[in-house]
Amino acid sequence: MSETDQSFRNRIATITEEGNRAWVYPKKPKGRLTNYRRLVAWLLLAAMVAMPLIRIDGNPFMKFDILKREFFLFGMGFWPQDFHLLVIATITSIVFIILFTVVFGRIWCGWACPQTIFLEMVFRPIEYLIEGDAAAQRKLNTSPWTAEKLLKKTVKHAVFWVLSFILSNIFLAYIIGTEALFEIISSPVGEHLQGFIVMLIFTSVFYWIYASFREQICVLVCPYGRLQGVLLDQRSVVVAYDFVRGEPREKLGRHRQQQAGDCIDCNQCVQVCPTGIDIRNGTQLECVNCTACIDACNDVMDKVDKPRGLIRYDSYEGISSGKTSIFNARTLGYTAILTILITLLIILFAVREPVETVILRTPGIMYQKLDDGRLMNLYNIKVINKTSQDMDIRIELLEPKGTVEMVGGFPLPVKGRDLSERALFVRIEKEQLTGIKTNLKLAVFNGEELIGTVKSSFIGPPK
Repeated sequence: MSETDQSFRNRIATITEEGNRAWVYPKKPKGRLTNYRRLVAWLLLAAMVAMPLIRIDGNPFMKFDILKREFFLFGMGFWPQDFHLLVIATITSIVFIILFTVVFGRIWCGWACPQTIFLEMVFRPIEYLIEGDAAAQRKLNTSPWTAEKLLKKTVKHAVFWVLSFILSNIFLAYIIGTEALFEIISSPVGEHLQGFIVMLIFTSVFYWIYASFREQICVLVCPYGRLQGVLLDQRSVVVAYDFVRGEPREKLGRHRQQQAGDCIDCNQCVQVCPTGIDIRNGTQLECVNCTACIDACNDVMDKVDKPRGLIRYDSYEGISSGKTSIFNARTLGYTAILTILITLLIILFAVREPVETVILRTPGIMYQKLDDGRLMNLYNIKVINKTSQDMDIRIELLEPKGTVEMVGGFPLPVKGRDLSERALFVRIEKEQLTGIKTNLKLAVFNGEELIGTVKSSFIGPPK
């Protein structure tokens, strides 16, 4: 493809000129990078399965129950009151993605994205095992229905459905927790009909994606590919074809020109591409940096006694000039912002209290003067226990001197991952007041252990 011919950008590789779906039959990849990706994929799959099962101090390692508003990350429980942490964590993640895309392109898509891992490392290998490589699959799909074809298709789609059912269960474990999931699985369907229906919906969606929609998720649905046009520059490291060394292309033969490039136009890089593109055309939104083309090209270069790396991880600038430099003002700026956000997030997590206590004056009620001359205010107390341990909460007044009495008496029991509310009275000598409004400092105890302090205010008469 010449530099001036950019007609391939007029449509995506998986859609024909008539607007129909162009089914992709990628050859089974093999090579060093494919082996590394497979290792990374299986490690990530193992972590994905294990994380809902892991418990830290009785809390799930990860859980995101939106309906019950129970959120756990690395064993730490979060409440709606911790929403600011979620916002900062989300911003940090976005900056992290931008930084890595600017520097390393779509390495996330090729190596760590669940969509790529499930499709290329789970479902596609099963398809190769049952139906054969690309040529055998194409022949099977275009052949008339026979007993062999019916058997292969039935077995493949049955396995795909079972895998989709397993994936839906794993996905639900992150939402409702393993305890609720095991209860749904082990109990009769009629007792958890709603949960069973949700599970079937998730299963059907997963099955449709990996049996039919496939790479269209990356090409049509995921916005990350389109972000490349904004985030990537000539210094971004991507899977790239060395056009300086490879052009002009010419097939092997006795009449091959001396000035021909190293590319022998074998099209192996195209045949292994899971999104059906020709990497030699340059960076394209369909490319997920899966490195299958690198392994295929390296294998061909070995056979024709040429150096490896005709397709490799590199930047446009690195290929053009022979010098690769990923550090520039933009990447350094993103790095600085990312460092600040991560530092702030770590500090906020470190100072986050396991118990959150809110003590506020009851609105609409003025102070009361007692028979002994003291003044009294009525307060509402709310205690949120973010740990998995039950607590017995007791409140003492530190500043100024006075007494605290809770309606129903102390202690206030608060179960793990729960909240309790009650009313309490604060009584203070008039001499301790500093004006109409006096600042209070109250200590919060779990039994005899001081677990925090709370500030509030006391309303009294003017001096």
